[in-house]
Formats: sequence, structure tokens, C-alpha cells
Amino acid sequence: MRERTRALLAHRHFQRFIIGVILINAATLGLETFPAVVAEYGTVLTVVDHVALYIFTAELIAKLYVERSAFFRDPWNVFDTAIVAIAFASTNGGLSVLRALRILRVLRLLSVVPSLRRVVSALLRAMPGMSSIVVLLSLVLYVAAVMATKLYGQTAPNRFGSLPTSLFTLYQTMTGDDWGNIAREVMSRHPSAWIFFTIFILVCTFVVLNLFLAVVVSAMDEESAEERAALEDSTTHIMEDTRAHTQQILDELTELRKEVAELRALRETAPASPPVKKARGKRSRSA
Repeated sequence: MRERTRALLAHRHFQRFIIGVILINAATLGLETFPAVVAEYGTVLTVVDHVALYIFTAELIAKLYVERSAFFRDPWNVFDTAIVAIAFASTNGGLSVLRALRILRVLRLLSVVPSLRRVVSALLRAMPGMSSIVVLLSLVLYVAAVMATKLYGQTAPNRFGSLPTSLFTLYQTMTGDDWGNIAREVMSRHPSAWIFFTIFILVCTFVVLNLFLAVVVSAMDEESAEERAALEDSTTHIMEDTRAHTQQILDELTELRKEVAELRALRETAPASPPVKKARGKRSRSA
């Protein structure tokens, strides 16, 4: 029974069914944000939401039945369990705010769809490298904010009047949001301010932010390389097993041929037995 349940959970049609349930549940949770739809179809949306929750719960129970203690050693199973558990939060007291987190069930697609799982695994792999880049970017922003506050604080106090304001303005400039108007406002009294903004944008936007992409792409390449290596290893093991099985069959056929040849040789070298019919005829005459 456990093996049948394992095969059912791993079957592609069952996986597609779970993906369909997740998408339908996401649509119903989105429709709940429209008061007119809730007023007319509120009961239907609630039923669909509960049915989806029961399906997810049954799936997790089946996985727990199949995997037993190994269930909690898989981070994706823990992730799914936490998301489904949020849906069972009580609507009374302080836990009522957790009902709004039911939309997190859509994130179950990350654990169901293999391609999304690879992307998430690559992002987690890139976290150490990304943390170093975040520190570098924070240092650049801090240094630039201190310089901008001292240089342009009196010219544009609403933009660079204090260190927190300068940090926010430079972060906005780094993202490319309305940085031209910010620069022109400062350049009205400091014509050489374009040098500061140009260097800042080149360093932050075209260098540091691109390092994020480089780290993520490198991590995804490593993830793909490991998957290819694992696939090659499994293919190699399958080929070796097939080759060993084929060689075993050939050896058995060779042994069978030897036994057949030995039986033929014994039959040819054995003395001929007297004809039975003639002997019986002689006995009948004597009688």
C-alpha cells in the first residue's frame, strides 16, 4: 500500500492535478478581494477554498505516511506544512490576521514545479555571495549619502537635508527613478554635480547591481551542472546494470549451450540398446 501511494504521489497526472488546485485556489482568493463577487458567490468561494485546503492536507498526510521520519528532513515538506498550517489558523483573537496569509498557499508552486524549485535552490546557493555584495552596496550608499549631505544639503534640503533623507534619495537614484530631476535640482546651483551623480550611477547601477546577476547566474549554472552530473551518474548506473544483466544472460546461454553439447556427446557415445519389439516377438513364439 505504501509503494502504491508513493507511485501515486510521484505520478505526473497527480502533480498536474495539485498544480491545478493551487491555481484555482489562488484565483478564488483573488476573487475574495472584490466585494461584489463575495456578495454573490461568497459561499461558492468558501467551499472551493475549503476543498483545496482538504486536498492539500490529504496530500501532506499521504506524504507523511509514505516517507515517515524522512518527511521532516525535506525542507520542501516543512515549507508546505507551514503554509497549510497557516490556513487552519483561528479566526478569533490575534490569529485572525493570519487568515490574510492564506494566499501563501500559492507559493506551493515552488515545491511542486521542478523548474521553480531549481530557481529557488539557485537563489539559496547564491545567498553567501549576495550578502557580500549587499555589504559593498551599503558601504557605497553610506559614503555617497554622507558626501551628498555635506555638499548639497543646503541646496536641496528636501532631498539631501539629512543622512536618512540622502540615503533614500540616493537609493531612488540608484533604481533610476526620477534621478534626472534630482540631478537638475542640484545642478541649478552646483553645475558640477553631474560628476557626482554620474559616478554614483556607474558604480551602483552598472557595477554593483550587475554583480547580483552574475552571482545568481553562476549559482544557477552550478545547480544545472550538478543536475546534469546526477543525471549522467544515474544513466551510467543504469547502463552498467543493463550491461551486467546482459552479460549474465549471455553467460547463462553459454552454459546452456555447453550442457546441450555435453548431452549430445553422451547420447552419441552411449551403446545402442536392443530393439524392444523383436525381443517381445521372440518371447511370444517361445510361449
